[in-house]
Amino acid sequence: MVGQLIAAALGACVDAESFGAPPGSRTGRFVVARLDGTRMTDAGHAFYEFSDALLFPGYFGWNWNALSDCLCDLTWLPADGYLIVVEDAPWLLSSSAEEQHTLFQILSRAVHHWANPLGRPAGKGVPFKVLLLCDRDDEAALLRQEIARAVR
Repeated sequence: MVGQLIAAALGACVDAESFGAPPGSRTGRFVVARLDGTRMTDAGHAFYEFSDALLFPGYFGWNWNALSDCLCDLTWLPADGYLIVVEDAPWLLSSSAEEQHTLFQILSRAVHHWANPLGRPAGKGVPFKVLLLCDRDDEAALLRQEIARAVR
């Protein structure tokens, strides 16, 4: 699970095959949402960044449950796969470890939700990946520890 939630290294490359597309496939729609961790130091700003990047509908409730619901729905943004990239991830909810853990739990649930093949076309899950980018290895190691604590 932690491996799907975080790959904390600059310069990570994602091609269609590593993202879950069939080998040699060049078709399909993949949504890539880029978020800035320096703008997401508290929950309100995190909600805004997710809402803006993923075009959440007007009924988005601006709370953790609403974020979870929208990340597991995305019917307004149909795709064959989703990639959320958070740049400067060490700043992500840096004002509250509890809120950071809540976000990691929500992202983990979304990864599991989209991977579930039940009720999906052709009985296959939809790739939903989260990439947290860090400038330094020690920052990445710290984030991995926080994610492991949050999703155990």
